[in-house]
Amino acid sequence: MVVKNDNRIELLRKIKDEVVGLKESFLCQERIKNGVFPVLGEGNHYAEIMFIGEAPGKNEVATGRPFCGASGRVLDELLAHISLDRKNVYVTNIVKDRPPLNRDPRQEEIDLYASFLDRQISVIQPKVIVALGRFSMEYLMKRFGLKNELDSIGKIHGRKFEMKTDYGTAKFIPLYHPAVALYNAKEKDTLKKDFEVLII
Repeated sequence: MVVKNDNRIELLRKIKDEVVGLKESFLCQERIKNGVFPVLGEGNHYAEIMFIGEAPGKNEVATGRPFCGASGRVLDELLAHISLDRKNVYVTNIVKDRPPLNRDPRQEEIDLYASFLDRQISVIQPKVIVALGRFSMEYLMKRFGLKNELDSIGKIHGRKFEMKTDYGTAKFIPLYHPAVALYNAKEKDTLKKDFEVLII
């Protein structure tokens, strides 16, 4: 489905409304019980680069904004390293609600929320799609015909692939999740080097 460019805000709002009303999700039930927000995404609706993480954390669901905690500060630093302003990119996750205790998202949760991500990609129509971490990498590579290229993120981070989308061809780049730099400071240099492949 190719989406017309003139109604992106309306289409993204519709996706948000559907996620808010997603009653069959255990994660949605947890969100309602805890009085927090789903995290849809933010940034430029005409962005050339779209970053896709795995799921929101505690800070993100408290504010409804993606990558606003410690990982977000690392992401902002990495963007600044390549002279990109966050307001010029689009940032989202596959799973729109927080898994309890920041556990990894389960496959059934990824499956439930993935169609919302697919629609976000169709609306934004980025030229470059960046997976932040292995969960988004695996989903996107399988979804967009790169299953045969799939390997561990340790082997393919920073590589460029061509991805066929419903609006044409996009570049796809898997990168480590910014949180990796919080647990291993030496990995920040790896992330900086990987981010340099985004310089268009």
